[in-house]
Formats: sequence, structure tokens, C-alpha cells
Amino acid sequence: MMLRTLTVENFALIDNVAVEFGAGLNILTGETGAGKSILIDALGAVLGGRVGVNRIRKGANFLRIVATFTTGLTIERTVSRTAGSSIKVDGKSITLAQLKKLTANLVDVHGQNKSLALLREENIYALVDDEKISARLEEFRRLYRALTAQSRALSEKISARSENLRRLDFLRWQEQEISAAHLKPDEDVELDAEIRKLAHAEKIAENVQLAAHLLNADDADILTSLARVAKGLDEVLRYDDKLSSARKLLDDAEISLREAYDEVRAYGDDLDYSPERLDELQARSDILFKLKQKYGGSVNEILRRLEAIRSEISAAETFDADTEDLRREVAKLERQTKLCADELLDMRRTVAATLSAAIEREIRRLGMEHAQFEIVFAAADKLSSRGGDTAKILFSANVGEEKFSLSQVVSGGELSRIALAIKTVAAGRTDSAATMVFDEIDAGLGGVTAKTVAEAIAKVSCGRQVLCVTHLPQIASMADIHLRITKSELDGRTVTAVERLDEVERVREVARMASGELSPVAIKNAREMISSAQKFKHLPRSQEAFSWT
Repeated sequence: MMLRTLTVENFALIDNVAVEFGAGLNILTGETGAGKSILIDALGAVLGGRVGVNRIRKGANFLRIVATFTTGLTIERTVSRTAGSSIKVDGKSITLAQLKKLTANLVDVHGQNKSLALLREENIYALVDDEKISARLEEFRRLYRALTAQSRALSEKISARSENLRRLDFLRWQEQEISAAHLKPDEDVELDAEIRKLAHAEKIAENVQLAAHLLNADDADILTSLARVAKGLDEVLRYDDKLSSARKLLDDAEISLREAYDEVRAYGDDLDYSPERLDELQARSDILFKLKQKYGGSVNEILRRLEAIRSEISAAETFDADTEDLRREVAKLERQTKLCADELLDMRRTVAATLSAAIEREIRRLGMEHAQFEIVFAAADKLSSRGGDTAKILFSANVGEEKFSLSQVVSGGELSRIALAIKTVAAGRTDSAATMVFDEIDAGLGGVTAKTVAEAIAKVSCGRQVLCVTHLPQIASMADIHLRITKSELDGRTVTAVERLDEVERVREVARMASGELSPVAIKNAREMISSAQKFKHLPRSQEAFSWT
């Protein structure tokens, strides 16, 4: 995804300009103070850089910067003197933090400031980690994820030990309380039935005696009366058999009534009312009632709860053993992960040494002939998702001087050249942004070094979009798109304009940059310089010139 257009309104000296960029090398030239770096500052602002009301053009109430990309993404940033600021992506408002996250890998700006992508540790790793290292890193991350998960589980286990002991004591108390009751399945149902019987024993006995008496007790009972009816019907049947069915029904009734009588009499004989037994049953019922309140609505539910408690006790009793198993697993993973991290560190140091030497040679070709450059990996105090090491870049511009962190010892222009050297050597290896910006990378250069820098920039632009602010004709002659920034006065105000040059205008601009005049000789030299640059750009690329392996 490359930058397509940049529209800047009321930003510093810029009144209102719209710049269209293209693939390859986009060169920005112009007189000192015309606003070239201001344009780059505006791009940095729309990507999430700092911008305040002090950057609003004098006499204006707001500034607005809009960047569009080849995928259709549109970012708009507005700062108002009265209404605050706003950031919109595709018309939707977002925060500055969200903007920075979104644009982190969109555009790689190398300018006079030192807040550059190459100084970020993650980009050092991206530079060094080749295919073999990346494969080993995947294995490390698998182990690291497992170690992190198991370590967290162990920590939680250790923290939960006291709670587990309290829980185990409570479960054992519950198990003892239920077990002491010696419950039997459906005991409460049977107990309730027996209590109900004993509680009404007198009434039951009274009705049983009455039933037995009515069935078979004296001349007026049911069975005696039934016998008299049968005897009478037998006399009738001697003369007429129409009541034979009724007679049979009487026999059946007698059998059923005698069976009922025998059952009632047996029940009455077995009936034994005991107040002591009733007290015993009610005491047992009270015990069951209390257990039901705690553990379930029935004895069967309590028994199921007892089985669950015993299972919990069994699990809790193995807590310490499980913790020790987990501790051993964590120790094993720590050894495996540390071993893998050490292998990664060795692999990175090997690649970094070769890569550092190649970048150092390229930096020297770009005009810093005594430069010392080193990518350093050191063992870290603890592991991270990247391994067990830290990464930094050390640099010294002079022979014999101690190397320090890159951000502490170089100027913005030097840092830009170092970035160019890195991109030249590692072209195609890193996951860097599709758009790179070099702001006045040519500071203090000339002659052969300027040509070398120009060729390096051309090389980098073969695989991505490059925006380059320059004062050197050698670099300008390499342009795929040449933009000239001019400054003029209009109605008493300074106005900055951006113009895309055609081939004729390109020659005139390169001539002006090379000699400060537009004489026939200067024009001829400029034309030859552009022709030579174009031939270089179309030559088959020899990888040997930029190889670091």
C-alpha cells in the first residue's frame, strides 16, 4: 500500500497544495526554505506525529492534512485554533493512539529527527531474523506459550493451596456429618409413612375393630346376613332357576368378604401402638430434616450429594501431588524454552555479524568512510515472545572511538544514510513499509559519494515507493517522478506551491541544482546526468554489489 496523494492546507508556509505521488523514486527539490521539509513534516503529522496550533498558517483558523493510499485508505487530520483537533480514517473518527497503531507500518520516515523505525527493537529483529531463525522462533514461541500457560497454572495452584486445605476440611466435615446418619435409600419416605401410622394408631384400631365386627361378629353381621340371603335363594331355586345368577354372585361376594375380614383381622392382630417407637421415629425424622436443609430435599438427594463430596475430597487430597506434577512440567518447559532461546541467540549473533559487516561497508560507501556499525544481541534477564535476548545497534563515526547506541551518536542526516545502507543491503528481506521517506539524506555529501548515495536510493526504490528531499543533482537525476517546491509572494503573503516536472523541466531543474545556471553547457550536462541515471536504473541488478550473505 503506497501513498497516492497528500493534501496540505494552512500548514506553516503552505497555503493549499495537493501532491500526487507514484511508484518508484519520487524526488522533491527546491530552493532552501521553499517548504520541502515542511511537506515531509505534514506527512509525519497525518501519520500520527506531533502537531499543534503553532503550525497553523498565520491568518488561518485551522490546518488540515489529508493522505490517501493506493488501497483507498484515507486519513484526515485537522487542528483548529478554537475547536480542537480531529482525526478521521475513511470518514470515521479515531484517537491519536489508534492512528499511530494504524500507520506504524505504512510509511517509514527518515528525517532530521531521531524517532526512526530502524531504532525500534522489533525492526532490528525483523532485519536479522531470516527464514531459518523464523522457523526456530516458531518452535520457541510454541514452547514459550506452553511455559507461560503452565507457569500461570502453577502460580494459581500455589495461591489456591490454602483455600484447598480449608475446602478439604469442610468437605471432610460434611462427609462425616452425612455418613454418621447411616442413611438408607428412600428412608425418609418409609419413615414418614410409619410416623403417620403410629400417630393415628388409636383411630386406626377403633375402625379396624368396627370393620371386623360388622363383617363377622354376631347374628347381625354382614356375613351372617349374607348366609341367610343365600339360604332363602336356595329355597327359591328349588322351584325356579331364574335367580341362579344372583345366587352365584352371593357366593362370590361371600368369598371376597371373608378375604377382607381375614385381612382386617390380621391387620388388627398385628397392630401394636408404642409411644416409645413414635418418639424414636420422630427423633430420626428431625435428624433427616436437618440434613435435608443442608444437602437436599430428600434422603436420595443427600446420598447423591455424599457421593459428590467424596469425589471432591478425592480430588482435593491429590492437590499437592498435582502441584508437584505441574511444577515438574514447568521446570521441563523452562529447560526446553531456555535451550531454544539460547539457540536463537547464537543464530541471531551469527547472522548479525555478517549483516553488520555488509551494512558497515555500505555506510562507508555512502560517505562515512570511518564508520563502525554493529548489531548486538545480548542475553536478556527474562524470556519474551521474541526469545531470550535484547537487540540494539551500536555505531561510531570515527576509527578508534567507542561505539554507542545509534540514537545517541548520529545526526538526522547520518541516520538517514545509515537507514539507506540498511535498506540497500537488506532489500527485500524485511517487512518494512511500502513507502520510505528520506529528508535531506544528502547533507554534507558531494562528488563520488553523492553518486553512490544516488545509486543506493535508486536500488531501494526498485521494490517500493521512495520519497526523497534532496539538494543533489546526482540523486534528483534518478527520479521516476520529480516534484519541485517553490515559494512566492502573493498579496503580501508567502505561498508554497508543488509542481510535477515534465522531461524538459526536469533537465532545467537538475541543471540549476548542478551549476546554479541554465546555460547550454549546464543543460547539456544535466541531460547527460539524467540519461546516465536512467541507464543505471535499467541495468540488470548485480546482487553482488548489495549482497551481505
